[in-house]
Amino acid sequence: MSPIPWSLLPDNAAVGPEGQLLIGGVDTLELAHEFGTPLFVYDEDHLRARCAAAFEAFGPSATYASKAFLCRAMARLAAEEGLGIDVASGGELHVCLAAGVPPERLVFHGNNKSPNELRYALDAGVGRIVIDSFDELDRLEALLSEAAATAPADEEQQRPKVLLRITPGIKAETHDYIATGQDDSKFGFTVSTGVAAEAVERAQASPWIELVGLHAHIGSQVFRVDSFAAAVDVLARFANPLDLDELVVGGGLGVAYVEGEEAATISQWSSIITKAAAEAGVTATLGVEPGRAIAAAAAVTLYTVGTVKDIPGIRTYVSVDGGMSDNPRPVLYGSGYETFLPRAVKADREAEVRLVGKHCESGDLLVREAKMPTDLAIGDIVATPVTGAYGHSMGSNYNKILRPAVVFVRNGQARLVVRRETYDDLLATDVDDG
Repeated sequence: MSPIPWSLLPDNAAVGPEGQLLIGGVDTLELAHEFGTPLFVYDEDHLRARCAAAFEAFGPSATYASKAFLCRAMARLAAEEGLGIDVASGGELHVCLAAGVPPERLVFHGNNKSPNELRYALDAGVGRIVIDSFDELDRLEALLSEAAATAPADEEQQRPKVLLRITPGIKAETHDYIATGQDDSKFGFTVSTGVAAEAVERAQASPWIELVGLHAHIGSQVFRVDSFAAAVDVLARFANPLDLDELVVGGGLGVAYVEGEEAATISQWSSIITKAAAEAGVTATLGVEPGRAIAAAAAVTLYTVGTVKDIPGIRTYVSVDGGMSDNPRPVLYGSGYETFLPRAVKADREAEVRLVGKHCESGDLLVREAKMPTDLAIGDIVATPVTGAYGHSMGSNYNKILRPAVVFVRNGQARLVVRRETYDDLLATDVDDG
């Protein structure tokens, strides 16, 4: 079996003098020794290059989908590269504000924003609020009315700029759990039922908000770029007569995770979207929200092998010091990943094993059919590539496992951007001290 496909590694991956993996000029084995494992290692210049590609195509209308991966360092990086940032909770909003991101560059998403979250967004002065339902519109208007009633008489009331999330009726070719553009969805106002038109009419009549555009998102990890073109066409037929200033077509561009997969680049994706918009007569400013396409391939996760359990005639289980707590995607979606040994990045992977975690679940697997060099041994560092999106952000403390550290590497230097949790961190919110 072949070595790890080089295309799955971060842009600035290289082979060191002893055959080991370098990222950004830094030895990954030394990183594992210094920071421990599990460890997320991000190629900072890879992240910046993907942000730059999105900005080149869409300018400041390109917005990073922070749910893919967020910490203060990532928020600052995206803002430095000119991108806005979309947040889907008060927590994500809080992190971005703590990172110093200008609030007007933030877009507040979510299908069930609480009154407290909406109040936080209004007080912060976020640039856009994406309204997902009539209930949410009721909540937002009530908050604005309440604020106006208690404000000084001579104070001018600022109307927040809003987008309406529209469900275009496009079923993307992806896992059902991450398909969001079909009519049967918890998200948005459905075009085909007439609800979207009703929402536009109500928003335009509201004295409390300023409707500036529409938003749609058809799903995540979408490989068929014609799905995006179809969504633009449906949206254009609905949006063009409204003559609104903005039309945001979301994100969802797929990335390759395993050998043999191919995905469009951000530049190719943007060309398809802009071409479809031009053909559909769209005059509004186009916006996009890439997340996975920016962060996923920028990182690898490093683990340490703890046990190798061979069951003759059945399979070999290789257990590492992480698992579903740092990468739940294989359990949630059946997602596939590749594996390799960073000490011998070009080695053939002739052994087939099942890479599993340390949690109390038989389903706690990272790679169902993992390819490894035959000399794999206890204590080895194992890497899974393309783990920069929806690993750290979806992580948990199941079994009270400590969440991993995150390092950014660049120009031969590594910097810790998220420290590893400690046992005391597990007690930080536990109020029963006996």
